[in-house]
Amino acid sequence: MKRLHVHVAVDDLAPSIRFYSALFAAEPSVVKSDYAKWMLDDPRVNFAISTHASGQCGVSHLGIQVEDEAELAEVYDRLQHAEAPRVEENNAICCYAQSDKQWIADPQGIAWETFLTRGEATVYGQSALQKLRALTGGGVEPCCEPAGVSSAASASNCCARS
Repeated sequence: MKRLHVHVAVDDLAPSIRFYSALFAAEPSVVKSDYAKWMLDDPRVNFAISTHASGQCGVSHLGIQVEDEAELAEVYDRLQHAEAPRVEENNAICCYAQSDKQWIADPQGIAWETFLTRGEATVYGQSALQKLRALTGGGVEPCCEPAGVSSAASASNCCARS
């Protein structure tokens, strides 16, 4: 079986380990002074974080797509323990799909989208995340944000080493 791999550059490992442990409801399988890794079966992913960036942190955004209401409720419950602001969007039109979703940003400002797709849409759509931006200091740029908005990673010099 294949496993998705995601590696995210972070500026401070400890709060990132706390955040991702809450999000995944699991502790990392490997922890070093500059690296942590979760080998998860649900979802099947090899997810790693490290402080080895030579410039900027991370990724645009990441997501977990669920199959049904029960899975969506389970992930929403996990997010309540992540100690970060959340924005819920029901019947959102984004990426040519209609979805119920919740957004949260990790300690670096990387947006996470948890969603249940309910159907197709005829337009690309535009997500409304002003509240999450205000709560996280701005810069969150998920896939459906208006063009030209800078992401948290590019708007700061997160992970820059002096």
